[in-house]
Amino acid sequence: MTALTARERMLGRLRAAAPATRATTTAEIDGRIDAHYAGRAPVANGFEERVASMQAALEASHAQVWRTTASAWPALLADQLALAGVRRLLLDPSQAAGAALKQALPAQVEAFGYDRPIEQWKAELFDTVDAGFTVARSGIAATGTLILAPDAGSPRTVSLVPPLHVALVHASTLHADLHTAARAERWRDGMPTNLVMVSGPSKTSDIQQTLAYGAHGPRQLWVLIVDDSNAGSQA
Repeated sequence: MTALTARERMLGRLRAAAPATRATTTAEIDGRIDAHYAGRAPVANGFEERVASMQAALEASHAQVWRTTASAWPALLADQLALAGVRRLLLDPSQAAGAALKQALPAQVEAFGYDRPIEQWKAELFDTVDAGFTVARSGIAATGTLILAPDAGSPRTVSLVPPLHVALVHASTLHADLHTAARAERWRDGMPTNLVMVSGPSKTSDIQQTLAYGAHGPRQLWVLIVDDSNAGSQA
């Protein structure tokens, strides 16, 4: 019989000294997490608090934020894009919000969809597209985080490649914190292939703590918070 190594002897003593344990169920883990958050006061409880917290957190992360309405946002955004010199805008024209924005844009701003495999237009995408427009699935007020659920018409590329990312989020979809979002949207019952969480423009820093924007994604983030508290449907 091979003699035990020092590592095996040490692990054997640790296992022998450890108390007997049983497998922990998913329900028990969920209960512990719920109990942890139940003892904490939400950062933003009411509707207005969530919107204000979302806006403040985004602006603290150097995002440009507008609070607007379902009827006013397309014209507001179209004007801002024109003023910023945007010439080519990537969006999903089959989506209601994408179609509304495309219709409101002035002639000098070209809007088009993501309708080709990236291998066929990678150079064009990286070199000529000025901005990408997405509609957030929801948001987290405590951290100013947009939750994006990419799909075929609006893949991750739309929010990651253009130097300007423009996102629309409906105020009614804002959650107080991550735990609330996960429970309300029932993430444990099934999630998309991926969720993209955005809390500001892309940034990184070197060893001297010098921030640089746009190193790994958009240099700018614009967010429109659409106040749909009294609306029967979302635009």
